[in-house]
Amino acid sequence: MNSRRKQDRRSSARTSWNPLAEWYAGWVGKHGSKHHCHSAIPAVLDLLKPQRGEQILDIGAGTGVLAPHLIAAGAHYTGIDISERMIDFARTFHPQGRFIVGNARDLAALPAFRAGMFDAAVFLLSIQDMEPLDSVLAAAAWALRPAGRVVLLLTHPCFRVPRQSGWGWDADRKLQYRRVDRYLSPLPVPMKAYPGNRQGVTLSFHRPLATYVNGLAAQGLLLDQIAEIITYQAQATGPRASAETLARQEFPLFLGLRARKVEVRD
Repeated sequence: MNSRRKQDRRSSARTSWNPLAEWYAGWVGKHGSKHHCHSAIPAVLDLLKPQRGEQILDIGAGTGVLAPHLIAAGAHYTGIDISERMIDFARTFHPQGRFIVGNARDLAALPAFRAGMFDAAVFLLSIQDMEPLDSVLAAAAWALRPAGRVVLLLTHPCFRVPRQSGWGWDADRKLQYRRVDRYLSPLPVPMKAYPGNRQGVTLSFHRPLATYVNGLAAQGLLLDQIAEIITYQAQATGPRASAETLARQEFPLFLGLRARKVEVRD
């Protein structure tokens, strides 16, 4: 086995959510967390605008929370995830969906897929847990037909840097602000292990916004819409409610990007 394949296997093991699958499925349930239901999924559907009869690929599908929404729109849904245990939960929760275990970096290696097979692809809170980004986006572009679209929904990289950002309070100005300690440097961040007897941990990858936009463009995926989504808990309560509400409404939690596949010319 050459060094690149060994590196890919190590990377896959580090980014797979197999060790977290039971905890995650218990947390989000069949329909998704409150953030899924009230913010992330509606934003994805608004950007994607799924049409009846379309073939849509959910990359990093996890437990398949997006599946019933796309199926209800009349689309043909396929979900892929590198975690066998996540796919097991997805098949149990959403038996009407088509779910495949596979690596998002190498869709061409999967017998079920062919180039240009899909009208659209979606990364619902999954792209930030995948590495390397260029390989993942190249695989998505391969899977899309000409003029096909891809939607990325992720925590906002400008304001939500894992372990490097947070809220602060300026008592003199009675102002809640968003503190960002680092931004331009790409960071692999180990996430906290889930509770329970067995240990599980995975990585999240912070990247500046330009990395996503330029990475899409390098694969012939040209951005045509951006959405910045605030938390569904926009209204605060308590002694600092006015300042906290303003901050929640000004600093988005999620970033949505939509791009379309075009012919790449030298």
